[in-house]
Amino acid sequence: MVGSGGREHALAWKLAQSAQCDELHAAPGNPGIAAIGHCHPVRAEDGEGLLAFCGEHEIDLVVVGPEAPLVAGLADQLRHAGVAVFGPGASAARIEGSKTFAKEVMAAARVPTAASLSVARAPCVVKVDGLAAGKGVFVCRTQEELDAGLREVGGRGDSLVIEELLEGEELSLFAVCDGRQALPLAPAQDFKRIGDGDTGPNTGGMGAYSPVPSFGASDVEELLEQVHRPVLAELANRGSPFVGLLYAGLMITDDGPRVLEFNCRFGDPETQAILPRLEGDLLALLHEAASGSLGSSDVRAGSEAAVTVVLAAADYPSAGDVGAPIDGVEEAEAGGALVFHAGTARRADRLVTNGGRILNVTGLGDDLAEARAAAYAAVERISFQGMRYRTDIAARAESRVA
Repeated sequence: MVGSGGREHALAWKLAQSAQCDELHAAPGNPGIAAIGHCHPVRAEDGEGLLAFCGEHEIDLVVVGPEAPLVAGLADQLRHAGVAVFGPGASAARIEGSKTFAKEVMAAARVPTAASLSVARAPCVVKVDGLAAGKGVFVCRTQEELDAGLREVGGRGDSLVIEELLEGEELSLFAVCDGRQALPLAPAQDFKRIGDGDTGPNTGGMGAYSPVPSFGASDVEELLEQVHRPVLAELANRGSPFVGLLYAGLMITDDGPRVLEFNCRFGDPETQAILPRLEGDLLALLHEAASGSLGSSDVRAGSEAAVTVVLAAADYPSAGDVGAPIDGVEEAEAGGALVFHAGTARRADRLVTNGGRILNVTGLGDDLAEARAAAYAAVERISFQGMRYRTDIAARAESRVA
């Protein structure tokens, strides 16, 4: 397992449950992953180090969590050496690494998306063209917000993509892909803004829930036909078959679905809400995809609902926190919650903060109301200096199905 965040902890937790998992190793991992596998001080971006590690430990499958190593070509480097990898090569990972490239692919595949604008004029959306850790999108409803977004992007020196502002219901839909076929996972909805009521700056994600009311199996299949499969075919036609997790961030508008963005890996924190609902062997499924032969694994979403709440540092997303003691994780887990480590470290056997998003707390239940109550009850048991979180994760969805 390559990576060190909450997404990687959730993946490691699920992969370790497989009867086919003899040993789980993580590079570099985190304290949560260390409780279920072996962590090693090899950076996710260190292709040579990872390659040597795979040879030394006779690794059968590498699952790459973060986007940056994929865009940089880590999967290509490992595959060329004969290592099975779940994650796209650099040419296919451009679907996330360049929004301009993604626009070109969608146009060729006739996939519906937000219209591109030649001039930045409110209301609009300003996007950084390259990778920005989930913080490169600026929704500008007013001129003031547009000016602030342009200043932020201008200070980085990044190239821009300007789009129309779409209204509707957001949806995250993941599909496991083997280069030709796509198998969907349960839909989820995430919360990008830092504050309640979707206020404040965008973040890497402050929470998520699954299932999403009113999106059933037939709706998912329709979206796969409209979005994922045409993109897979177009990438394959370009000589860049996509092997890995193709994540479509969608806006369901009155005129139908529109793609907001594509990602080339599992989403964070949606993964932390989707995988606890998953029934079946995820390791077998990912190995099939990496081998180019999806089809035999029986993996599906169970009937339980899941709600994930992100616990972040006081100054996130502008800054993280390092070294503050964290209390209450064991109590939260004893109460039935899943606590995925995102930005933590161990200092003299003490769990401390080590990042922007510190922990992801997932509650499960028979429905969203029960899962939401379980998640927030667990959150109340955890504390660290400056801890902040949204109090409205899944609240609107819960009321919709009440």
